[in-house]
Amino acid sequence: MKTKLTFILMLLIFASFMTDKPAYKIYNAKGETSDYEKMLAEVMKADIVLFGEQHNNPISHWLQLELTKDVFKTKKEKLVLGAEMYEADNQLLLNEYLNGKISEKSFKDEAKLWPNDATDYKPLLDFAKNNHLNFVASNVPRRYAAIVNKRGFEALDSLDAEAKKLFAPLPIKYDPELKCYKDMLQMGGMGGSHTSANLPKAQALKDATMAYFISKNFSKGNLFIHFNGAYHSDNFLSIGWYLKQINPNFKIVTISCVEQEEVSSLDKESQNLADYIICIPQTMTKTY
Repeated sequence: MKTKLTFILMLLIFASFMTDKPAYKIYNAKGETSDYEKMLAEVMKADIVLFGEQHNNPISHWLQLELTKDVFKTKKEKLVLGAEMYEADNQLLLNEYLNGKISEKSFKDEAKLWPNDATDYKPLLDFAKNNHLNFVASNVPRRYAAIVNKRGFEALDSLDAEAKKLFAPLPIKYDPELKCYKDMLQMGGMGGSHTSANLPKAQALKDATMAYFISKNFSKGNLFIHFNGAYHSDNFLSIGWYLKQINPNFKIVTISCVEQEEVSSLDKESQNLADYIICIPQTMTKTY
């Protein structure tokens, strides 16, 4: 009788597991099942973490905040945050807001915030504010990326010295054969339409600038977590490639977020995207 009850209990547990609806599942680069604790342990050994998100995915944003909180428990003031979503010419505004020198309203009115800032990035800013952490506005001002998209890198040469402080030092190193830039041309740009050879260069300017400001604000013994769209760090390229040009000894851990119909296994094309891949159901609700 006892054996029969044990068997029934095991069946119920198995059935419960099979009918579970996980909001995400974590895999390593090889596509093997991993978990949050293993990812966190690896993150704690890094100099720089590139957390590649899906911009409108709530699981991406929730895990960014959870990871930040858990790293802070150990690193405290040695944790530095930064994000693609804030541009370098807003660094002063960002600092004034974090230091309580200007109101939230003033910051919102004057900074170039993304439409989903309040739900997706403000929680990270508020965590930095409440815990007196540095937060780096790492992205190139969009007007300079637009210049490169229109006229190439050469157009940056004519800008004045103050403008040049807001992006990576010239000349911008660029390898058009890197997968991240080659794919942009082959796919016709991120939106799938016709594009010119300058669009990947504009993307490279963003990547180079983010790498530049990450490295500029990194000190040995600190841990820098950077939040960016997954395309800016997938395949260990883009920002990561530029960071390695600056310092080949940087220990970088990359995280990517992907969406699949089923999360029970990682699709082959998503393997090797990053050190850790967070697989999320396609039906997950969106933040916008």
